[in-house]
Amino acid sequence: MVVAETKKPHVAVLSSPGMGHIIPLLELAKCLVIDHGIHVSFLNITTEASTAQIQLLHSPTLPLGLDVIDIPAVDISALVSDDTPIVTRLSINVEESLKPLKSILIELGKPQALFIDLFCTQAFDVCKELSIPSYTFFTPSTSFLAFCLYLPTLDREVECEFIDLPEPVQVPGCSSVRTEDLLDQVRNRKIDEYKWYFFHISRLPMSDGILLNSWEDFEPTSLKAIREHPFYKQIPTPPVFPAGPLIKHDKPELDDVCLAWLDKQPLNSVLFVALGSGGTLSAAQLTELAWGLELSQQRFILVARKPTDASASATFFNVGEDINVNDPKAYLPDGFLKRTKEVGLVVPTWAPQVSVLQHPSTGAFLSHCGWNSSLESMTHGVPMIAWPLYAEQRMNATMLVEEVGVAVKPVGIPGKGVVDREEIERVVRLVLEGEEGNVMRRKARELKVSAVKALEFGGSSHQSLSSVIKEWKIENEISV
Repeated sequence: MVVAETKKPHVAVLSSPGMGHIIPLLELAKCLVIDHGIHVSFLNITTEASTAQIQLLHSPTLPLGLDVIDIPAVDISALVSDDTPIVTRLSINVEESLKPLKSILIELGKPQALFIDLFCTQAFDVCKELSIPSYTFFTPSTSFLAFCLYLPTLDREVECEFIDLPEPVQVPGCSSVRTEDLLDQVRNRKIDEYKWYFFHISRLPMSDGILLNSWEDFEPTSLKAIREHPFYKQIPTPPVFPAGPLIKHDKPELDDVCLAWLDKQPLNSVLFVALGSGGTLSAAQLTELAWGLELSQQRFILVARKPTDASASATFFNVGEDINVNDPKAYLPDGFLKRTKEVGLVVPTWAPQVSVLQHPSTGAFLSHCGWNSSLESMTHGVPMIAWPLYAEQRMNATMLVEEVGVAVKPVGIPGKGVVDREEIERVVRLVLEGEEGNVMRRKARELKVSAVKALEFGGSSHQSLSSVIKEWKIENEISV
């Protein structure tokens, strides 16, 4: 008698360090395990791992069938310093950490596929050698993917620095990118930061497919361009699969102070202020932000971090390490906590972001516009005040304001790089009290509905991911 038996397909997932990278890759891994019956080995680069990374990847709540494999730490102290920029430091870390990747994949029995993020493209060579299909989970926006796919052409055709171009960069089939919105990594082509960034994005066509943390209805113009525009076809661009929004889901403690406070506030009345896992402000800007919140007389939750003028790299690699040594009274304006105690809640370092965003009292989100936070805000129907800090966040902010219509961006003081308190007061009132804020809220709630539909069984994102893994499941049907 012949009996059809199905063995679970086994794939590996590999993320570069940094919570903004690890969270979406881990959510993808969970989705593969829970919704698609895949066995997943999550390869964890432990070199320079932050406290937050260690806690997340060794949580007892990870689902059965998701195994975290720690890649042994390596000493890169002779290759990097505290001043080494983010992408350079990440890339050196990954380059050194992945030297045993071939033996790890062989020991795992050669998984049927490997999913990586943008900064682990060194894995393509190993996968080719072992005949393992490799997929990029591109964790920023679809419009940013279009820009990255165009960058090698831009690099060949433009002699001056991109920041000095007289006109915005016209990405084929997509909205143009203003030079002031260009990410820091492409502003100077002579430095290692650009060279490493260019190395990774120029290898994107080596993917067997590119998964996107987005969905069909959110970025239709960019998605259509990548699929249909002649420019992307001639690269050739691998098939793209919108599989999002894949976001973290908090499980806060029952006595969480933020949620208890929100329970007492009116509907849509609270501004949530949080600048990402690695986001900090200068002392001058944090002072202006505090005064702007106070002058607005609106309710708020402020996730407070000690101000710093250090590079983004310094905070990026130390997420979660200041939670016990952060006293907001030491750096917020004198008397601020006392004067705002009836309308505001200040919490040091961290808050359960997703739980706050999904609370009915939350009316707006002042965010750095990292793609994970942007997706979390849209998934819960919350309009935004865009406050980009680094990486591609300026491009995200412009898209959310001008194309999607779910955000407003404050205007800084020319030449000073600081947004003053009066401007902060204006945008806070606009988004919480004004008709413009109501329009943004309605648009955000429409996206919330479409995101839910995309992820449910039979939805566009569910079907998209299913199409990627269908052939593996077929291959695993064996006759006994």
